[in-house]
Amino acid sequence: MRIGIGAGPDIRKVLSSAAGAGSGIQVFCYTSREYSKDIQDTCLRLSDHPGESMIRALMDGEIDAAVRGSLPTSSTLRALKDATGVDHLLRIAILSTPKGKMFLLAPVGVDEGWTVAEKVELVERGRDLAARFGLPGDVAVLSGGRLGDVGRHPAVDRTLADAELVARLSGATHREILIEDAIRTAGMILAPDGISGNLIFRTLVHLGEGRAHGAPVVNIDRIFVDTSRASPDYSNALITASRLVKM
Repeated sequence: MRIGIGAGPDIRKVLSSAAGAGSGIQVFCYTSREYSKDIQDTCLRLSDHPGESMIRALMDGEIDAAVRGSLPTSSTLRALKDATGVDHLLRIAILSTPKGKMFLLAPVGVDEGWTVAEKVELVERGRDLAARFGLPGDVAVLSGGRLGDVGRHPAVDRTLADAELVARLSGATHREILIEDAIRTAGMILAPDGISGNLIFRTLVHLGEGRAHGAPVVNIDRIFVDTSRASPDYSNALITASRLVKM
């Protein structure tokens, strides 16, 4: 199995993660000469545009999966979108709480999940991903308040209406703002929008001692796992990519 991972300035962290990927996995590290000075490693794949090189290798079948690692978000995902021919990318994060309960979270990109149609698509694709990882199929749709909060603010009213519609169209469950209750039974949490989803992700992982296992892009026909550059390492994302390849 061949997996590519991107490396920016923190190349040694990426190489350390690659070294711990496990047996049967050959990891190639896509980076630039600027970041790989004085480093000799047979896994290095050097390019002036490492993100584009890794995605080209993914599309050409030279690698079975790709992990963004610490490459820049915007340019790397833009190259992936162009290469796969989709007009938008949808990512679903795989997370676990400090007590080890695993669940899915979306949207996690600040530009994702802003329409009812995108949210319904995330629910549908999330159910498939949840089944692959042995998680419950129940999807909890969150909103900006409780149903009794209608009329307190137009923005809250809009999230409540959207959540009700998404739940009705997709067969998911509107759990209002009660994420603490939803996590008990749901395999996937759908945040009201990409900003709140990103904040939930960062609060859990960077403040709450939860763990991130990567965020697969779910609306393309290649395996690409996105990551946060603030992650202490990328071994979990590499493991997620390898599991998806095996599936």
